[in-house]
Amino acid sequence: MNYTYLETPIGTLLIAGDGDAIKRIDFPKEGKARAAEQDWTESSRGPVGVAVKQLKEYFAGRRAEFDLPLAPEGTEFQRTVWRNLQDIPYGETISYGELAKRVGNPKASRAVGAANGQNPIPIVIPCHRVIGANGKLTGFGGGLPTKEALLALETKQLKFAGTGQ
Repeated sequence: MNYTYLETPIGTLLIAGDGDAIKRIDFPKEGKARAAEQDWTESSRGPVGVAVKQLKEYFAGRRAEFDLPLAPEGTEFQRTVWRNLQDIPYGETISYGELAKRVGNPKASRAVGAANGQNPIPIVIPCHRVIGANGKLTGFGGGLPTKEALLALETKQLKFAGTGQ
């Protein structure tokens, strides 16, 4: 697997994938970038390089949708949840209950939340756009300040785009 690091406003991301697709994006833990696996090769060629370019554009406010080959590893249920996350528009949020309805199991909010928490390709698969039924931010693998920062970035860009400035 190839990997590279990307400095972003939310810390150093580890981006990993093979020659065909992105498999992981990892948030820093306690301010430090996640270490790559020993058998991985540092390289930003192929999909990893494209991901770096698109993530830079996202953080600069020039990209609202990603166009990357993705290969997240998980159960069929998890992959179903992750596919549905990609349908949440930029700058919008939905509740875990709404996401459960969208995956066809309205009573599965907790299972959907667990699958959301196991998303191996955050930001690109926008798990940060799922919030509690009461509108509050709830659990997030990158930490709630990171979730808040991602949502604020998207909201700010939408407001900026709406002003014509």
